[in-house]
Parts: sequence; C-alpha cells; structure tokens
Amino acid sequence: MSPPRPAGGDPWLRVFRGGAHAGLRLVCLPHAGGSAGFFQSWAARLPDSVDLLAVRYPGRQDRLSEPCVEEMDPLAERVTESLTPYLDRPLALFGHSMGASVAYEVAIRLEDRLGVVPRVLFVSGHGAPHVTRLDQRPDDLDDEEFLARIAALGEVDPVVFRSPKLRELVVPALRADLRLIHGYLPRAARAVSAPISAYLGTGDPACDRESVSAWAELTTGGFRLRAFPGDHFYLVPARAELLADLTAQLDGRPTTPRAAATVTGHLT
Repeated sequence: MSPPRPAGGDPWLRVFRGGAHAGLRLVCLPHAGGSAGFFQSWAARLPDSVDLLAVRYPGRQDRLSEPCVEEMDPLAERVTESLTPYLDRPLALFGHSMGASVAYEVAIRLEDRLGVVPRVLFVSGHGAPHVTRLDQRPDDLDDEEFLARIAALGEVDPVVFRSPKLRELVVPALRADLRLIHGYLPRAARAVSAPISAYLGTGDPACDRESVSAWAELTTGGFRLRAFPGDHFYLVPARAELLADLTAQLDGRPTTPRAAATVTGHLT
C-alpha cells in the first residue's frame, strides 16, 4: 500500500518504497544535474520499516520540458509543499552535494512553518552553506571546460560526455543547478533542531573535512561526521556501507564499528 499522495499525484516526488507499516520516511535530494533515479537502487537495501522517496527536480528526465529552478528559495518552498501530505509519519532528509543545501533549507521550513523536526538531516559531499561558496560562475565556462570540471569530481557516466545528443540534454540542468548554488548566499548561520549527520569522500575535490565539519554550527541536535574512501561520488561504490550506517542511525543503534573507526574517521 502506497503512502497518501496529493490528488493527481505530485511530479516533485517519486516513491520508490512505500508501505502501510513503515515507521519512517527517508526523503532523498539529488546532486546538481542529478535525478530521483539516482536513489532507486537504495530501496532494496533499506529495511521494511523505512519508506524511500526522492525529489524530482524539473528540467531533466521525465520533467525535461519544464524550466529548471535557478534560485534556492522557490526550490526549497516547492519541495516543502510537496512533502506536506507525507508528514503523518516521521521523516529524515538525505541530500548529496547541491541536495545537501536544499535539504537544509527544507528542514528549516518544516520546523518553522509546520513544527516538524526531521529525525536526522543527512548531508553528503558538500560543505556547510555558510562557509561554502562556488567562486566560478558556471556561465563563464564553455561546454568543454564546464564538463571537464564536472568530470573531475569523480564517478560520472562517460557516455554522457561522448554523446553530443546526451550532452544537450544534461548540460542545461547542470548549468542551472550550479547557477542556483553560485547564487545561494545564506544571510546567517541558522541552526536547525534536527541532528546533522555528514558524509564525505576522503578524496573529494569539491569539499574537505573542515568545510563539512562546519555543519556542526548549524544544529542544536548533535553532529556526527563520517568519511568514506572515494571521490565526490563515494556513495556509489560505498552504497552498502553508507546505507548500513544511515539505517543504524535511523534505528538509534551505535554506528562506530571498531574495525572501521580508523578508516571512517568519526567525529561525534
């Protein structure tokens, strides 16, 4: 049985796992240029107690004909609105890269306007927004330079970069998302009540431990950081380990395996 949905469905959300008996909903927000389908494989690895939803940004895949959203406030507002019918159960938010900042803004709105505090705010592959700036304007680069910068981050589908037709489909959304991040300047460090759990790849060229650790300044609910071997898209090869760690936190179980502690670098 699927969770309740707005009349006519909602193009902003995709439900990959929805059950009548799940006690919690995990809502995932994709990276720049990413889509909800990035998280589809997670459904089989989550316990039955956790529903899985992912946000569908416009301007890509089956929303290709819709204009991209290039400012943070309207994007966060629309995602928050779409989540309103799903607040009959606790939820957690997971955002990777750009999605981390979007998840943070959604958490603020859920708490301020609806009195809903996410069980955990998971942020991945992105420094805290009040200390992170995208200095390079995306439109200052031609397509070759732009795609070279993206490819340098790590795990990407090389077919996209070799095919002119696929590039025509992907580049506009990527540029729009990076315009959003470039223009996203939080006025002040606003703390949320939800605990924040941060993840990063040890070889990520887009963020470092210092900038990710600064998420601790944006919560009154506790902070934890775990680093996995890998680049900006560490969460692809480390999917099983990441989801095991994430699920343990949602269940309230200890998450510092003795054998892995020196590798993962926990900050509690």
